[in-house]
Amino acid sequence: MKFNLIKTDNYSKARIGVLETDHSKIETPIFMPVASKGYVKSVPTHELYKMCEITIGNTYHLYFQPGIEVLHKAGGIHSFLNWKGSILTDSGGFQIFSLKKLNKNTEDGVLFKSMIDGSFHFFSPEKSMKIQRFIGGDIIMAFDDCPSFPCSYTVAKKSLKKTHFWLKKCYSYLQENPEIYNYKQSFFPILQGSIYPDLRRFSAEEISLLEAEGYAIGGLSLGEEKEETYNITDLLTDILPKKKPRYLMGVGYPADLLEGISLGIDMFDCVLPTRNGRHGMLFTWKGIMNIKNKKWEKDYSCLDEFGKTDVDQLYSKSYLRHLFLSKDSLAKEIASIHNLSFYFHLLQEAKIHIMHNKFFYWKKSIIPLLQKRL
Repeated sequence: MKFNLIKTDNYSKARIGVLETDHSKIETPIFMPVASKGYVKSVPTHELYKMCEITIGNTYHLYFQPGIEVLHKAGGIHSFLNWKGSILTDSGGFQIFSLKKLNKNTEDGVLFKSMIDGSFHFFSPEKSMKIQRFIGGDIIMAFDDCPSFPCSYTVAKKSLKKTHFWLKKCYSYLQENPEIYNYKQSFFPILQGSIYPDLRRFSAEEISLLEAEGYAIGGLSLGEEKEETYNITDLLTDILPKKKPRYLMGVGYPADLLEGISLGIDMFDCVLPTRNGRHGMLFTWKGIMNIKNKKWEKDYSCLDEFGKTDVDQLYSKSYLRHLFLSKDSLAKEIASIHNLSFYFHLLQEAKIHIMHNKFFYWKKSIIPLLQKRL
């Protein structure tokens, strides 16, 4: 994987780069739609092709459905999905640790119960790496210990120690077991430490020594105050290598993306645009719209006059509201496509303003509009 910095804003840490894998070139900052099981909910692949060059899959979900044997026999996840762009696979650690009542955390890994059939499974750092080798993503993530929020300093410190211990095991496995398919897989470690600045600093300093191909910030946006999220992110991007991509995991709302960009983040992912879209929440340049509200019942104007996709011009607000109230699946598809397109358009505008050294002031003016409830 190659990453080249193109431009940094004069008044913030916002930057433009190009991330290149064996499957695609991606201009950063980038938002990665979440395709946990190999698909983005309610969004057909041909629509996704129009918007992005990279998606994110999840090791935990793909391990159960469709299963590693199916993916490997197909020739890897790219062949299985017929996806010619890049794919990042999360390690599955967050999903496993979120099932606290169904798992047992040990020094070697995690024993957990499947939510599908109740069967028991064990994920170690080595097994997560092995599964991700067989899945075949372009970028694979370390298997880390993600503490819940809130947690005590003692719990966070113990969790961080385990994350760093497991990281060494991940590296060892990858060095001893080369790629299975005929393209390169890159590896990102994950920084942890909850909301404690000294633990976060220690994690960033230690992991930076590994000279990885990129770095991920995990364990944020779990319920802490926004200001804490931004402060931790600001701290970490000051420490992480400037010439490597930084990935802020699980974030978030449009305003969160812009704040993250201003702090030097290059990559984002979140289920929010499609999940909220499936419930009738649309993000627009004028604010957030709940299309189910009665105020849109007789609004026959196009869905979004500033929208960049066909759905924004083809369908009216009134019609989309009708689809939602009728519980038709087309409603979820239209709203999800709109929201993803809006996210990509937002980041494209951000890049234009970074290029002209106007990002900082543009961000301050646009965020209040993005947060307005229509």
